[in-house]
Amino acid sequence: MLGFGENPLSIYLNDHLSGATAGVELARRVTPGELADEIDEDRGVLLEVMHRLSVGRDRARIALGWGTEKMLRLKPGGRFEDLETLSLGVEGKLALWGALQRAFGDDPRLRGIDLDALSDRARSQRRRIEQQRLDAADEALD
Repeated sequence: MLGFGENPLSIYLNDHLSGATAGVELARRVTPGELADEIDEDRGVLLEVMHRLSVGRDRARIALGWGTEKMLRLKPGGRFEDLETLSLGVEGKLALWGALQRAFGDDPRLRGIDLDALSDRARSQRRRIEQQRLDAADEALD
């Protein structure tokens, strides 16, 4: 059941914003540098998409994403599991860009946002995270 003022697009984009918020925090912790900066930039693009599509931010969902990442710090495990979680998040982001391309690819409101390039960058991020994840697996599972 939809809450007051919510529609499927709002729910979908705000859920991704929540995940992106957690992803930025996680990336800054486990893959600092260029990769974390790219993930942060992608979150900024998502915010721009939301603005252009007149979708408001759900502050509770944003806080949930932020808090989720903080809770991940408490669980046993380590870098290997964190990289795997980040990898899954990037897969979700790739799905987001693809869904937006399909639903809004010709929409003039998204003119100037290159969803194909964002998808390519997500694939690149996924490959780089995967290499780090496999390296961490050698240490964690040995």
